[in-house]
Amino acid sequence: MNHPSSPSTISPASSMRGFDAEFRDLPHYITAITDRIWENRRIDDIHRYYSDPCVVETPSSVSTSLEDVVRGTESTLVAFPDRRLLAEDIIWSGDDTNGFMSSHRIISTMTHRGDGAFGAPSNNRIHVRTIADCWCIENRISHEWLVRDQAAIAKAIGVSPRVLATRWLTASNGTFAKSSAPPAPTPFAPHIAHSPNASRWANAYAQLWQGDVDAAISGSTDEAITAITPSETTRYGRKELSEFWRDYRSALTCETFAIEHLIERNDPGRNSRLAMRWRARCAHTGGGMLGSASGKPVEVLGISHAEIVAGSVVREWILIDEIALWMQVLSGTCNDARLT
Repeated sequence: MNHPSSPSTISPASSMRGFDAEFRDLPHYITAITDRIWENRRIDDIHRYYSDPCVVETPSSVSTSLEDVVRGTESTLVAFPDRRLLAEDIIWSGDDTNGFMSSHRIISTMTHRGDGAFGAPSNNRIHVRTIADCWCIENRISHEWLVRDQAAIAKAIGVSPRVLATRWLTASNGTFAKSSAPPAPTPFAPHIAHSPNASRWANAYAQLWQGDVDAAISGSTDEAITAITPSETTRYGRKELSEFWRDYRSALTCETFAIEHLIERNDPGRNSRLAMRWRARCAHTGGGMLGSASGKPVEVLGISHAEIVAGSVVREWILIDEIALWMQVLSGTCNDARLT
């Protein structure tokens, strides 16, 4: 497991120098600008709160233009005009000198009422989680990593993740082609916590991908763990969570695993909370959840959140875009959106 080097201590910021005076702290900044852009439909505020250029990486794409952020917001609201962004948590670190890292977990409620990437309106009600990791400095978001549970949307509108992946591949000439993301500009540095809780969870993830799944789960989680997993499914207890990870391991052979940021927050009156962005580079060598082995390279960009009690994970949110996984497996083989 590769850990980027960075300071191991995480402390609350002493000030918001460089940010508008109205913002008390980073969570206030993140929730306020999210409400203005999405809840209040003030899309032009993107020009105020995002840098230009701004790098946005998702599991299937990389964009650098501020106008891409604007167009993406507009197209989402056309397809889901009643979309709400309900903030479940913001787990953050950093300061106003070197920049803040915010990991913002959102549950969206919305109705598929417009045309767009998800096809003709189904008028189906949807609940979908997203985690957005944002590096923020001088009142702007300068680099964002975004993982949305696209498979939850697919199933809610009545299509399988494989079918939606095929449709998206067809729209891009049948090829999955994600460019490399440019690095975040200085003074950005990854935030990696080295506390006992953070280290135990990080080591468990390395073991989940490259070691003994059952040992990783039993050594890091509470017996009664509740885990939210892709397709807006819930796993209860160690046995069900182990089954989830074994399904991934049966499909993918992990070649490298790296943690890109790892934050622990210990705020008064709350359980310890962890946020981790991680990347597994794999080969599709098995069947299972991704069909017959294709041998294709598959990158899994994931973001996870956890709550810790007495050293064990009691609640966990695992964000993986399974549409992006299917697109990588099917790349170069699909030219008909009717394929299933």
